[in-house]
Amino acid sequence: MSDNKNGEIVIYRTPDGKTEIEVSLDNDTVWLTQDELGLLFQKGTSTISEHILNIYADGELKSSDTMRKSGNPGNTFKKPKNLYNLDVIISLGYRINSRQAIHFRIWATEQIKQLLVKGFVLNDEKLKGTKKDHFQELQERVRSIRTSERNFWDKIKDVFATTSSDYDKSSEIAKTFFATTQNMFHYAITHHTAAEIVVERANYRAPFMGLTTSKGQEITPEDAKIAKNYLTEFELKQLTLLADQFLSFAELQSLERRPMYMATWVSKLIDFLKLNDKDILQDKGKVSAEVGKQIALKEFTKYKEQQAKDLQAMLDEMEYRSERQTEMRGLFDEFGESLDDKDVSEEPEIKPFDLNKELKSIMSVPPPKKDKEK
Repeated sequence: MSDNKNGEIVIYRTPDGKTEIEVSLDNDTVWLTQDELGLLFQKGTSTISEHILNIYADGELKSSDTMRKSGNPGNTFKKPKNLYNLDVIISLGYRINSRQAIHFRIWATEQIKQLLVKGFVLNDEKLKGTKKDHFQELQERVRSIRTSERNFWDKIKDVFATTSSDYDKSSEIAKTFFATTQNMFHYAITHHTAAEIVVERANYRAPFMGLTTSKGQEITPEDAKIAKNYLTEFELKQLTLLADQFLSFAELQSLERRPMYMATWVSKLIDFLKLNDKDILQDKGKVSAEVGKQIALKEFTKYKEQQAKDLQAMLDEMEYRSERQTEMRGLFDEFGESLDDKDVSEEPEIKPFDLNKELKSIMSVPPPKKDKEK
């Protein structure tokens, strides 16, 4: 978020859904610009500025104690920025209306509750020196996801959930992120969304219904609904390389201690695809996901019916061949019995063949008479 010379603060959600706040202090406080405060609470700088002015106007804090100018040694052209300390950050957390601010208040309320009940609040892991840095843990988790053998769609989904500091699976953006990301990747490779690929390529008359990959030997309804299963080998290779690059990018963000939020991931994906000279999906596509699924299932039903017909035709052919073999075997047996009934003890006389005699016989035949000319 900020360079470490002014300290650092990040609000994030743990894998079990709890809110945590990690602070790196500079002389027992943190100094952030309005841009950094906006990033922290996921609000625009105009909103941040308005709340700060109200904090000072209400007498909640004094600007002389909580604000300072950023130093720009040797740079007379760069305007100094206002920096605000931890007191302002806490006050903003109770005034701003955003999901991140809500998470902050949940965390702060829990700390205050412990203080009132117990009389103290301790971070045991920090005191013991066993607590890992948030970004170090994040980097390890992302690397573990990236190098796993899982489907790359699952990897991207997990990285989004892991690295988004404000991740909430019940939020609308979390529900739509995966479908949006999937469609943007597919469009970058095929110029079609996932649903459009299914509608265009699912064909019950084609071998394996047009699928190029599936989980098992037999195609299932779930296989038929997955757009990736219809991609060619070349398209699948392109998609895999893009996904691997994007996962490496996610790991780099945690390595460089850059907090990521749900709202920023899509914009980062657009920048990433542009860097790879890929076209960007501008809308939701011409076919809805629901229509794509319905057509996939319809084609799958026809495919299974055609398979059943083909199997029955093959069985009928096998049965016909079996019956013919039985019939022919009966005829051979009957013919063999008739031969057994005959007296074959007297062999037929075989006369020797005389070539000269046969030639003379042929030559002795007079030629045909010609008609006299009139």
